[in-house]
Amino acid sequence: MNRGIYEAASGMLVQETHLDVITNNLANVDTPGYKRRISATSDFSALMDRIEKVSEDGETKITTVLPADMPFKGREVIGGLSLAAIFSEDVMDTFPGVLKTTESPLDIAIDGPGFFAVADENDNTFYTRDGSFEIDSNGNVVNSEGLMLQGEGGQISIGNASTVEVNQTGQIIANGQVVGRVAVFNFANPTYMRHVSRNLLSPTQESGEAEQRENVRIWSGALEMSNVEVVTEMTRMIEAQRIYEGASKALMTHDEMTSRLVTAFSRG
Repeated sequence: MNRGIYEAASGMLVQETHLDVITNNLANVDTPGYKRRISATSDFSALMDRIEKVSEDGETKITTVLPADMPFKGREVIGGLSLAAIFSEDVMDTFPGVLKTTESPLDIAIDGPGFFAVADENDNTFYTRDGSFEIDSNGNVVNSEGLMLQGEGGQISIGNASTVEVNQTGQIIANGQVVGRVAVFNFANPTYMRHVSRNLLSPTQESGEAEQRENVRIWSGALEMSNVEVVTEMTRMIEAQRIYEGASKALMTHDEMTSRLVTAFSRG
């Protein structure tokens, strides 16, 4: 009886997480360079069918094994929670967004895969598809948050130049002189990068390390918009809400049955 309550409650918790992810996607529908996130679920038994093993190199690794092969030391497992859902992970959808023409010379977009690199004053580097840049009071090329755009040789500065443009090879030209080239980086598995703000990303162990991409085409005077599709997200939201409502009704039904069972046995 309690197993049914656990399964229904876990389903509700998972849908709450789905709704959080969907809501965040919708909130960033107009954020340049934002990549929507997709949440995934797994079942409880899949999580429990993993054991830790120490390999020959001394590192602890997670290994998936069959339930029959797990070392239960003579104890027999009765039943299971294979129907209980748990939140597994959320990944980034790297599908490119639509390009929007702005005519601003420092609005740039990447043709194909890759990310711009921006750094703060503490040399913390983040990655983004948002190519909306401007010049700060020190003549540095920065994004809307004041993070400095990174070129092939570090941060890019144009000084007191009166004119600036970016060509298709990523060269930044100030007053007719090349002052730097925009660096574009890629990752082995960019879907596993984590959002640290609206459109800033940081690499993870699963995404791999940043590798500079060569022969990149840069579009100047254009911005890549968010790849969030409102209709798709609204459909996912309605689906999650209905599943949540179904799990909620199942929870109340199991709770009522448990109450009746307790009442019946107490009378006996």
